[in-house]
Amino acid sequence: MNSIHSKYDVIIVGGGLAGLCSAIHLSKKNISVLLIEKNEYPKHKVCGEYISNEVLPYLSFLGINIFELGSTKINSFEISSSNNQLLTAPLGLGGFGISRYCLDHALVEIAIDNQVTILKDSVENIQFSTNIFGVTTKTKQTLQSKIVIGAYGKRANLDLELNRNFIKKKSPYLAVKTYIKGDFPNNLVALHNFKGGYCGVSKVEDDKINVCYITSFNIFKKYKNIDDFQQQVVFKNTYLKALFKNSKQLLEKPLTISQISFDKKKAIENHIIMCGDTAGMIHPLCGNGMSMAIRSAQMASNLIINFFKDEFQNRELLERQYSKQWNAEFKLRLQTGHIVANLFQKNKLAELSICLLKHFPSLLPLIIKRTHGKTMTVK
Repeated sequence: MNSIHSKYDVIIVGGGLAGLCSAIHLSKKNISVLLIEKNEYPKHKVCGEYISNEVLPYLSFLGINIFELGSTKINSFEISSSNNQLLTAPLGLGGFGISRYCLDHALVEIAIDNQVTILKDSVENIQFSTNIFGVTTKTKQTLQSKIVIGAYGKRANLDLELNRNFIKKKSPYLAVKTYIKGDFPNNLVALHNFKGGYCGVSKVEDDKINVCYITSFNIFKKYKNIDDFQQQVVFKNTYLKALFKNSKQLLEKPLTISQISFDKKKAIENHIIMCGDTAGMIHPLCGNGMSMAIRSAQMASNLIINFFKDEFQNRELLERQYSKQWNAEFKLRLQTGHIVANLFQKNKLAELSICLLKHFPSLLPLIIKRTHGKTMTVK
């Protein structure tokens, strides 16, 4: 592990997918990188753990062979309504399933091999003055860099310090994730709706089934605990009930996360380049947030490399170009996610939507395509 210095070319705040991918990419171009992450590696995270194949070439460029890690190849999709109507479709570009525990661990090892400095700490404040960032951590370290990437996830106290608009609003959603072992196809990602929420199901490495659902806190708080909520609400969907009934729980207790916001965010805040969920979250209903995080890391890294090559006249052009590329790549995905999520939050509309898709089967692949990008070219 490298020793901590006071000055770096780039400081990355947050060591999830976007942070780790950016750190590896930049370090490959001999840019000095400090990655600040508050948690130990590896760590389980509340996440759907399905990733679109669009990112495979980029992960290979970073040094990851996904299938050597045991990930599953996914090419089929099914969706059910809260009244148990079921619809299936091919997944087009396809994807793979891998746990964050496994993928983050592999990425952090590559980052260390590439001389990325990793600091276990949390950032309390970021100031920008005279074209330099000053970063202050919880342990009172004061660090400087020319560029800061924000990749610290869905929400953090730092968002309050930066006075970001979305953090001022209430976030009504919570998510629950667990692993089970049972009978579920390796090549399938499923999305099962229940009243007030929806649940994603897919295989990851070691024959584990990832089950992750999201619901509103107002609905959840009416029940005594997670088990009661599942029995009374989630298992009204017969596909989910059968899956849980015929499977073995692998975690001692489910993982949870609250205060999830899908409100619009900015890709640039106070000159900080935001990546992954820090820049914007797609509804898990569309199941592709992990690939968005990886794709945004590639996008930011390529532009930052050009910045250090003096291909931008000033920082403003770098920021403008990143915002432009981010919107071109993700704005339509996020809009589609909001529309689809709003439909399925209303039970009658959800049932009508499933009926419509059954009568016009070509529509579902088009919707899937709007939430997935094209295969990424690597520079």
